[in-house]
Amino acid sequence: MDRWKTIVEPFRIHSVEPVRMTTVAERSAALEVAGYNLFNLHADDVLIDLLTDSGTGAMSRDQWAAIQHGDESYAGSPSWFRFLESVQELFPFKHVIPTHQGRAAEKILFSVIGGPGKAIPNNTHFDTTRANVEATGAEAVDLVIPEGHDPAAIHPFKGNMDIAALDAFLTSRAGDVTVVFVTITNNSGGGQPVSLANLHAIREACDRHGVPLFLDGCRFAENAWFIKLREPGQGERSIPDIVREIASLADGMTMSAKKDGLANIGGWLAMNDDALAEQCRNLLILTEGFVTYGGLAGRDLEAIAQGLREVVDEDYLRYRIQSTAYFGEALAAAGVPLVQPFGGHAIYLDARALLPHIPPLEYPGQALAVALYREGGIRGCEIGTVMFGQHPDGSEAPAAMDLVRLAIPRRTYTQSHIDYAIEVVQYVAERAAELRGFRIVQQPSALRHFTARFDLLEGS
Repeated sequence: MDRWKTIVEPFRIHSVEPVRMTTVAERSAALEVAGYNLFNLHADDVLIDLLTDSGTGAMSRDQWAAIQHGDESYAGSPSWFRFLESVQELFPFKHVIPTHQGRAAEKILFSVIGGPGKAIPNNTHFDTTRANVEATGAEAVDLVIPEGHDPAAIHPFKGNMDIAALDAFLTSRAGDVTVVFVTITNNSGGGQPVSLANLHAIREACDRHGVPLFLDGCRFAENAWFIKLREPGQGERSIPDIVREIASLADGMTMSAKKDGLANIGGWLAMNDDALAEQCRNLLILTEGFVTYGGLAGRDLEAIAQGLREVVDEDYLRYRIQSTAYFGEALAAAGVPLVQPFGGHAIYLDARALLPHIPPLEYPGQALAVALYREGGIRGCEIGTVMFGQHPDGSEAPAAMDLVRLAIPRRTYTQSHIDYAIEVVQYVAERAAELRGFRIVQQPSALRHFTARFDLLEGS
């Protein structure tokens, strides 16, 4: 298969969902109603929805069949045991606590181990992770390698944690750090993978300082595939074997099964520590549900169990990574600035480089995302100063980068959809100098990117 240039999807389409065509005038009107926040749009007004890959993928025939086995017993459902077996086949942690999605797992964990004066280092926290850390009064600290802050830098594992910086931080904040987190792949930094060598080094640093290591494992299979492709000595290993080694280096994890669980809802929190698990289960019962369903229907547990078997299939992962790279390579060839190397689940446009006339506090990422929707009906997501510029004390500062993420739902769009998206991005990029910045006119105290409303700046 490697001799052919065409990317063949390793599946056939079993059913289809219609999409509604709209005009520029209709989309412009929809933007005004939405306060120029793409989260506020009606999904029926979106042609190609690249806002997120979380829960937006197409489930397989076998997942839909598994749903029919869903048992809705309140406690001890057979569906729970099938879910547990599938999770522990890849992540053999002693305790697995189901949750309705990943942020629920974060909320429970950080409610137990966070708090004022505490600090949680990560390669890069994503939005809900950071918010759940900070909501407890703890400090979320990003320690990605320097290349991770440079969209144009070429490095096979730009998601790696800076080990020297981690060591120094654990030394200077001894007693404050309750856990070290590693996000695989590193979503905020462009969907960049973390190497096995780096994970081993993080584990050694944690052991030296007596601190547990947890994974944010949302895109674990994509990360394992990059390890297989890029890391010396890993090319002949199976994906499940690589995943199990990753798991063996950690003391626990949070997981959104809406990503590499290939499901539309669900997640889990896992760990080996008995006392911590008891505290987390008590919170689970209080906020999510009993310990064998955690806010999920039995049918959701079944869908996740099947999805975990499918996501480590190498034909699927090859298609997933190659089709994302196809998107990125076409844009790079057209001169569009973007994060390289390309991640697994998304292409990240470098809005700050494309729109140098719009300063970060006028939100170049938002300006670019709005233009892509207005011109072509493509909904992306700002990953920049709107998302990360708001601080707990009420101040605002530019984020490290201003990006627009075009996240590709799994097994959902065909190559013609991606070819159309390439055309739209190129069209907008050619007219980048015409775009203007925004100001925020309404925002919540945290996670403002979900609900803030904007006004277009005149003459920006």
